[in-house]
Amino acid sequence: MAILEVTQRDGVTHLLMNSPERLNALSDEMLAALQETLDQLADDPNCRVITLSGAGKAFCAGHDLRQMQAMRQNEDAGAAAFADLFARCTEVMMRIQSMPQPVIAQIHGIATAAGCQLVATCDMAVAAHGTRFGVNGVNIGLFCSTPMVALTRNIAPKKAFEMLTTGDFINAERAEELGLINRVVAPDALEAETAALADQIASKLGAAVRIGKRAFYDQLGMETGEAYAHTGAVMVENLRDADTNEGMQAFIEKRSPDWKH
Repeated sequence: MAILEVTQRDGVTHLLMNSPERLNALSDEMLAALQETLDQLADDPNCRVITLSGAGKAFCAGHDLRQMQAMRQNEDAGAAAFADLFARCTEVMMRIQSMPQPVIAQIHGIATAAGCQLVATCDMAVAAHGTRFGVNGVNIGLFCSTPMVALTRNIAPKKAFEMLTTGDFINAERAEELGLINRVVAPDALEAETAALADQIASKLGAAVRIGKRAFYDQLGMETGEAYAHTGAVMVENLRDADTNEGMQAFIEKRSPDWKH
């Protein structure tokens, strides 16, 4: 049984974290599987959108605490082992946002600590009613410093700091209000609603979505003037694509575009 199951249909690739007995924790094995699979999908011309979910009763419970405690017992490894773990986790998170394809989290049960970080890192997120989100490390004496990076890039600082310092959960409706997720749906509609969103995006011109995703994250760290200059150049790049020309001409002629890619 693969720890990360991959299925593809009509331009959408679904990744299922398949370690339900560990609540799909971001173990060494899970991080390695995610990294390898994402690297492969980045160059897959048949993959236009990626969805990510968890098997069993939870989306993801964060880092594997049993593995972390085992690292602590290895005196030879010491702090270097923990540093390596967080570096590998960071690499996966940054890979998600550097992927040319949009990545949509499909969430149920709980998403805690690095699992909440994973939700915040994905480009979009759909959650079932009843899902709970938290950065709860403070409850066991470990402040969620790395999850904080993604969380504070999704929601207002004071709201994020409250979650980080109290260790309290928020429900899916509150997560939507705060901007952590895009929408909340009935549990029995979660898969279908996520698939519908993925299909809608997959139907767009892939080159435009790839260019747009890259520009979206690039401009977030820029001053306003720099951002406009950068995105203006991006639009020029986009306009030079033959399929974009076809899309604009099709709109003028009131017909469906005949895109080649």
